[in-house]
Amino acid sequence: MEGSRPIKPGSTACLCFGLVSVAVTFLCTEARTTPSPLLTPSNATCRGNAKCRAGIILPIWYPEDPSMGDKIARVIVYFVAMIYMFLGVSIIADRFMAAIEVITSQERELVIKRPNGETSTTTIRVWNETVSNLTLMALGSSAPEILLSLIEVCGHGFQPGELGPATIVGSAAFNMFVIIGLCVSVIPQGEVRKIKHLRVFFVTAGWSVFAYIWLYMILAVFSPNVVQVWEGLVTLAFFPICVLLAWVADRRLLFYKFMHKKYRTDKHRGVIIETEAERSKGIEMDGKMLNSHFMDGGGPSNLIGLIESKEVDESRRDMIRILKDLKQKYPEREMDQLVEMANYYALSHQQKSRAFYRIQATRMMTGAGNILKKHVAEQAKKSVSVQQVHVEEPEEYVSRIAFEPAVYQCLENCGAAILTITRKGGDINKTIYVDYKTEDGSANAGADYEFSEGTVVFKPGEMIKEINIGIIDDDIFEEDEHFFVRLSNLRVLETEDEVLSPNSLQYPKAMLGFPTVATVTILDDDHSGIFTFESNLVHVSESMGIMEVKVLRTSGARGTIIVPYRSMEGLAKGGGEDFEDTYGELEFKNDETCKLIHVKIIDDEEYEKNKNFFLELAEPRMVDMSLQKDVTDRKMTSDEEEARRIAEMGKPVLGEHSKLEVIIEESYEFKSTVDKLIKKTNLALVVGTNSWRDQFMEAITVSADEDEEDTGEERLPSCFDYVMHFLTVFWKVLFACVPPTDYLNGWACFIVSIVIIGLLTAVIGDLASHFGCTIGLKDSVTAVVFVALGTSVPDTFASKVSAVQDTYADASIGNVTGSNAVNVFLGIGLAWSVAAIYWHMKGKPFVVEAGSLAFSVTLFTIFAFLAISVLLYRRRAHIGGELGGPRGHRLATSAFLFGLWFLYILFSSLEAYCHIEGF
Repeated sequence: MEGSRPIKPGSTACLCFGLVSVAVTFLCTEARTTPSPLLTPSNATCRGNAKCRAGIILPIWYPEDPSMGDKIARVIVYFVAMIYMFLGVSIIADRFMAAIEVITSQERELVIKRPNGETSTTTIRVWNETVSNLTLMALGSSAPEILLSLIEVCGHGFQPGELGPATIVGSAAFNMFVIIGLCVSVIPQGEVRKIKHLRVFFVTAGWSVFAYIWLYMILAVFSPNVVQVWEGLVTLAFFPICVLLAWVADRRLLFYKFMHKKYRTDKHRGVIIETEAERSKGIEMDGKMLNSHFMDGGGPSNLIGLIESKEVDESRRDMIRILKDLKQKYPEREMDQLVEMANYYALSHQQKSRAFYRIQATRMMTGAGNILKKHVAEQAKKSVSVQQVHVEEPEEYVSRIAFEPAVYQCLENCGAAILTITRKGGDINKTIYVDYKTEDGSANAGADYEFSEGTVVFKPGEMIKEINIGIIDDDIFEEDEHFFVRLSNLRVLETEDEVLSPNSLQYPKAMLGFPTVATVTILDDDHSGIFTFESNLVHVSESMGIMEVKVLRTSGARGTIIVPYRSMEGLAKGGGEDFEDTYGELEFKNDETCKLIHVKIIDDEEYEKNKNFFLELAEPRMVDMSLQKDVTDRKMTSDEEEARRIAEMGKPVLGEHSKLEVIIEESYEFKSTVDKLIKKTNLALVVGTNSWRDQFMEAITVSADEDEEDTGEERLPSCFDYVMHFLTVFWKVLFACVPPTDYLNGWACFIVSIVIIGLLTAVIGDLASHFGCTIGLKDSVTAVVFVALGTSVPDTFASKVSAVQDTYADASIGNVTGSNAVNVFLGIGLAWSVAAIYWHMKGKPFVVEAGSLAFSVTLFTIFAFLAISVLLYRRRAHIGGELGGPRGHRLATSAFLFGLWFLYILFSSLEAYCHIEGF
């Protein structure tokens, strides 16, 4: 129907969840009531349904044999409570993943010394990306499964349970088949997603399959139906070994050392992240080719120096490109608005971690809205509020007397130099007296200027006064000279007959300001002049537009002089690329001492620009040739020779700085804008919190579930948003009490969250066990169908979003395989190690019946081989990548993977009820 909103992903998922649950429940109930053929199975767990047993937290619901009506009521209560607890786990896992994002986003600054001696500061990540994905990220997404297995064993007297291990295997099957199958089909038509870090994927995929092969060997090969201490500890030890090998593959150490490698930076931020990349042809820096041996053996400074010269600038160039594109698209927008738009664009398109996608999926599912848009909107509000705060300057109650300006120049024949003294602030109705006096510098009183002293009187209302200092003219050629004029002895007229100094008043009403000393330079007018730039080097910003360069005429100003000039290219190119070529002649009139050259600088908005060009003055020439005529060859008298010598001395010449180097640098404002944007694009700032107030405000606020492609207009929350918000508001407010992620760099939130997840997981385990025994399902079937689905729904949404938004498939596929391996090594290894050690200390074996678990593990391992083979086949050229591709291939792949999951559920359930023979 037109105008109707599309079905929410959460609604679709819940519908599918309900259909599958009903179908499997019917199948298993039918299996329980249908007589099985007489088999002599080796499956020792193939017995009738056991009675409900007391949970770790929840007791048994008495009476144990209720009527059919009561049983149905209990099933509904257990099922609804279990779903509500899954929502609670998802929301506290949101906080947990936010803490992990903050922890793994920690950065430190490193000072790099380049080969040319220059130093620069680079920001690097403390955590390696692969290590964080396999440790904290995997722990965050798999915490319920891992803790369920551990709590089930420890809470039931260190006896083995079916719920925890079956949930781990069932969750692995759901991740491998359903999540990846969904990701294959949600890619937009005509697009593909490919795994970039293939070596790391091979390591994690190999370990994810090996983990379940190892689990089968523990159960059925090494010591059938008994888990020994060494088996549990080795299983646990495989976790750090897996992380280490993935890190080796990422860094290309050992046998990778002799291959090329390349490092990337976090897009839009310039933060260096250690990661594996595709084969590189090498990077040239300072004329030398660098290979992997240099990078591995040269220490961090060489590595970071390489990245600094190649990769870090790429993120800045991307940010600059974003700003330029937005400027062209929205020319009417202010810079602040463009900055906020660029911030949102950069946050939306940069590579994100699995933790971020998990948080985003959970918050959008629970009516908390799009966290990216909320973050950018909050930043915009803060910037507006800061701009609206005007710091009023305190009223100036004191009058300040000073020269303005402090430097004066005059020709020797000017007659007198006029100096300006100003009064600023205070009560202008007061009469103020101030003394002045000249002081010698290189100019001498009586020979070059007239000694002068006196008192200046500021009458009521007068703000400016002038004083005249006489200048003495002579016909002797000499260098430019200067002298000083100093202010002193300021007094205030309080009454008609009383003049007081400021120090005699309780609150001074006037004082000398800055500067109190003026410098007067006397320019000699007996020479045609020395022509020079102010210095030999000047730095300019590329955003200045028109550059003005002064050409000074010193040591004389007699006659009209022509000075040719021209621009010369250096690293900066003329012709409108970096600057406009300029050339011409400057005409200095008689007594004229300064001229300007105008050069247009082109602003191409480079981040770190450092290019140079030159301005050069040619030999000056006199226009009035009578002042430069040659004396004839006749023998000159002594007076004529003296006149000639003086004339030669008076010719115009070039000074010390006849060639000016102009270095064009990046615009400071533009660079600072880019730097601010790069700092703002830290995703830890988006998902993290810095106060309990912010957490409670976020918990009680409902926001619209907006998609990334929205137009930017603010939307009101939908009915679905309000429903999900009110269903989860209890959990939101409760978990707002968790410490903010800013405390202890996220570790306080991490520890408190994992404790809460453990408590909720214990309740979920009890609810699932009671639900299963009430309806007549075994714990292994309940775990595979219900618990595994409930714990994996947030991961499903997170993988879907990451598959659509990311350029590569690593976040949606690679992390699935990593999580599957971590589930076994930590969930099974930790729980069984603790239990095996406990029973070993009592002198008894830790008995774990292989039964249904061994069958499920074997079935999953076979199906996982098939799934990974299909994914690798999809990398062929006619498909292009693991996700997406041609419509026929994507539908076939999704159907195949969904079919594997359905067969896994079907065969596991049939084996659990002895319809097929297990182990």
